Amino acid sequence: MRVLKLIFKNAQRHKLRTFLTVLGISIAVIAFGLLRTVVTAWNVGVEASAVNRLVTRQAVSFIFPLPYSYRDKILRIDGIEKLSFMNWFGGVYKDKNQFFARMAVDAETLFDVYPEFLLSKQEKETFIKERNSCVVGRDIARQYNFKIGDVITLEGDIYPGRWDFVVRGIYQPRDKTTDATQMFFHWQYLDEKMRTDAPIRQGEVGWYVMKIKDPGQAAKISAQVDALFKNSRAETKTETERAFTQGFVAATSSIITAMNVMSFVIIGIILLVLGNTMIMAARERTREYAVFKTLGFNAKHLTGLIFGESLLISALGGGVGLLLTFPIVSFFEQNIPKGFFPVFQIEPVTIILAVSSAILVGILASIFPIQRALTTKIVDGFRHVG
Repeated sequence: MRVLKLIFKNAQRHKLRTFLTVLGISIAVIAFGLLRTVVTAWNVGVEASAVNRLVTRQAVSFIFPLPYSYRDKILRIDGIEKLSFMNWFGGVYKDKNQFFARMAVDAETLFDVYPEFLLSKQEKETFIKERNSCVVGRDIARQYNFKIGDVITLEGDIYPGRWDFVVRGIYQPRDKTTDATQMFFHWQYLDEKMRTDAPIRQGEVGWYVMKIKDPGQAAKISAQVDALFKNSRAETKTETERAFTQGFVAATSSIITAMNVMSFVIIGIILLVLGNTMIMAARERTREYAVFKTLGFNAKHLTGLIFGESLLISALGGGVGLLLTFPIVSFFEQNIPKGFFPVFQIEPVTIILAVSSAILVGILASIFPIQRALTTKIVDGFRHVG
């Protein structure tokens, strides 16, 4: 009990220094938590990929289109339960800062292949019937206050012109990792307009999405699909949805890697901040430790004093930082465009890493001061001035 009392007293001896150390650790923990949340949010689409979905894209790159005529040939392959297709539309809503995914799709099959997009029967039927209709995700509807019957106007960039779509459905996400920030409209509507405006681009889709009966047959079915179009003008590459999603993420992999590295560099900064505080405290208390040794305090007691103070300051700073991380992440979630990060929340692994790092830093920062206190002779301690 006496050692615990001394630990608290020592931590309060230089209140300003302790406060600044706790503040520095808190800021570092907040930065760590925010960076880790960005990294996990970027990869959430990969984690949410279904094991029973395959994607067929152009072999060179997914930015190149595939012929619509491939659809019937792919459907003949055994093991495919449902087949749909999608086409990235792009476009601008209001201004270029208002980003969310806008895609032309096969309205009749989309929700069969993606059962995690929950849409009422009536909304689905209306969407299929009306060629200029669209469906938007719940999060996008909330952000822009879209309601059934509203008209969304887009200015085309990949597909030039003014495009008007009537909202006929708002889909709900089935799981917390389901992307609810997308807009879907009829591919046929896009194709019909291309027949007039750009005939050379008619009959093109972005990629095909297959829902297969047995995930264990994914490799076999992928090989069969690609064999159909080998040596054609548009060869294909069929892969799991997870691999396809990773292809999108890979385009920014260097940025994500840098952020990931920086999040752990911050741990080193925490260690330096706390280590500097503990070394200064140990140097100032050299004579005190000599007195403690004279009074009968052994190595265990001195170790407990220094280790306890280091861990107390580290835990306090880490705890404050972690508590502040939640409202700060929530603030970012409310203010960044939903389309950039469909799911932006602190993952349990981030909390575990932050807590573990605070404890580890408290332990490491105490090693040198403990070694100094234990190896300094009593006579040398009394001679020390500082």
